[in-house]
Amino acid sequence: MPTIALKAISKSYSKDGAKAVSDLDLEVVDGDFMCLLGPSGCGKTTTLRMIAGLENLTEGEITVGDRVVDAAHKGVFVPPEKREMGLVFQSYALWPHLTIEGNTDFGLRLRKVPKAEREERVTRVMKTLGIEQYRDRYPSQLSGGQQQRVALARMLAVNPEVLLLDEPLSNLDARLRLEMRTELKRIHSEFGTTIVFVTHDQWEAMTLATRIAVMNNGNLQQVGTPEDIYDRPANRFVAEFVGSPPINIVELGGGAGGALAEAANAFLDQQGTPRETVGSVGLRPESIRLARDKADLPADALSGSVRLTAILPTGGNWILELGIDGQKLHASTHVAPHWHAEEELFFHVASDAVHRFDPNGHRLPQSDASTTKVRKAG
Repeated sequence: MPTIALKAISKSYSKDGAKAVSDLDLEVVDGDFMCLLGPSGCGKTTTLRMIAGLENLTEGEITVGDRVVDAAHKGVFVPPEKREMGLVFQSYALWPHLTIEGNTDFGLRLRKVPKAEREERVTRVMKTLGIEQYRDRYPSQLSGGQQQRVALARMLAVNPEVLLLDEPLSNLDARLRLEMRTELKRIHSEFGTTIVFVTHDQWEAMTLATRIAVMNNGNLQQVGTPEDIYDRPANRFVAEFVGSPPINIVELGGGAGGALAEAANAFLDQQGTPRETVGSVGLRPESIRLARDKADLPADALSGSVRLTAILPTGGNWILELGIDGQKLHASTHVAPHWHAEEELFFHVASDAVHRFDPNGHRLPQSDASTTKVRKAG
């Protein structure tokens, strides 16, 4: 599949010019499992519908390889049925009067695929998705997870070059969601299909995607691998949206005070980072370590004293609520804590685990701190 390129695309539904999607640049390469991630109303479904051809662009251009499929300024629009893409909606949209086999081969019949080839394709895809034994049943006789597999089978049977999925797992319970995530991962591996997947669930994106595009208010915030998105968030929105428990943000500057801000400023001074360049720092819960003895604190870490106010077991993990001068931090651990509530402790976060953001919320590279320190030392 050639690269799908979205070039400065925008979509507006209102006369006042407000944009649901604004100046979006994005590339989906062959074999990608691209997740469009963001809160409700951020423009991710609108973007998917523009790729599918269900929405016209207001501005910009979409190309598939060298072929322009939508360009408002050129008056070009290729209809959905000619884009060689399959779309699975949040609603499974199965025909209730057709059997599972009838639903699965529906697209092949429309394309007038010969009967022998049609039967071979349907049997193969139904076996792959584990629904062959239900071929003579009707959708109403299947569970939600089984109906989801039928919707996927219908799309895969026509062998689309791109599979577009619009929050297809949101109607399933937790166990079925987990099963279907595994199924989608396997489908991507076995069929090699390029997949664009819309979700507001960060864990779906993190576990499924080869790359994630994070959106907010119609604007693209960051594109990268799951590791990039989590470990090197481009800004505070990405840092706060991805992660559970969410990242701890320590506000600095603008008169921000308290023991936590003092500890962060002392850390920045130690690192040789000018305070005015940093608007806030972020501390991932799993990066926070606790100690009873101040002597156990690493010399170059962000550290301070805290009170352990609550221990919250979540089944295999523990969330620790920490109080410091009227503020709260949340830490997490996979090891059963040996401390007790209301105990006075010390916390520390390694230097390379402290996320720094400028006053506008943009990420400051870790190298800035070390470069500044070397420059000051010189």
